[in-house]
Amino acid sequence: MSGDHGPGVCVPGALEVLREQPTLELILVGAAAALEPELVGLSAAERARVRIVAASQVVGMDEPPREAIRRKKDSSLRRAIDLVADGQAAACVSSGNTGALMSTAHFVLGMIEGIDRPAIISALPAVGGETCMLDLGANSSATAEHLAQFAVMGAVVAADVKSLSRPKVALLNIGREDIKGNEIVKAAHQRLLGSKLNYVGYVEGNDICSGAVDVVVTDGFTGNVALKAMEGIAQMIAGAVREEFTANTARSLGALASGPALASLRKRLDPRRYNGASMVGLAGVVIKSHGSADATAFAHAVRVGIVEAENGVPAQISAQLQAQAA
Repeated sequence: MSGDHGPGVCVPGALEVLREQPTLELILVGAAAALEPELVGLSAAERARVRIVAASQVVGMDEPPREAIRRKKDSSLRRAIDLVADGQAAACVSSGNTGALMSTAHFVLGMIEGIDRPAIISALPAVGGETCMLDLGANSSATAEHLAQFAVMGAVVAADVKSLSRPKVALLNIGREDIKGNEIVKAAHQRLLGSKLNYVGYVEGNDICSGAVDVVVTDGFTGNVALKAMEGIAQMIAGAVREEFTANTARSLGALASGPALASLRKRLDPRRYNGASMVGLAGVVIKSHGSADATAFAHAVRVGIVEAENGVPAQISAQLQAQAA
């Protein structure tokens, strides 16, 4: 019901995945009067796999998380998370208020034993594929122990997303040398060197999308700044390419000749393909879609939720923590 576009985007996106996956069942949470019109055109068999759960409230995009927890107990956001807690749903996918989603999920679902704080992780485009990065904004600061926990969670998600048995994990720093970085990063580095993860050491910002590692670990402040910087650069490059190819007739003809390559590049770097950030560390699967996501992007977030639910990411994280302690 929330996000920038509400049911008009979220429902078509979810139905796109419903048509792809014949065993998928959807629970749409919100006002039935707003949701029912979006289901027109479904076959009887498809409609049978969609259930509506009524919710009388909506959490605003700028609403303080504490207020959402205290005053919006019948919000679509809260009801969706309750369904995960009750075992009626395998995952919750939302385009709503990030802070409220995280705080409510933490309050309702609780944390995996051994994890102090949840983190936000997402796949980012990289040379040869994708790189998973966390934390992307859940924690503005983090201790060395938190960063070590993020590394464990990132390794689990990367193993599922990239089908790897031993993902390469790195710690984001201002240099690769051991003397670089603040005391928290240095302490986390020492912890990870002694872990059973496939930890390869420090990487710098220009390594995030190099394809050299599978997981990049940092605190939420740095991670969010890096993410937004990458998004801004991508938009700038796209705009510059468009301007150059339309500057005159000759260049427009060149654009026609380069059409297949440009289309392939556009698809490869399409941010919608990377929509759907996982809130790892929670005792349940919760996926945050970008608030401005269109139906294609929201569908990808639903697919992320399916992968994490099918692979039992919370249970995997718990098992990995036990393995690290053994």
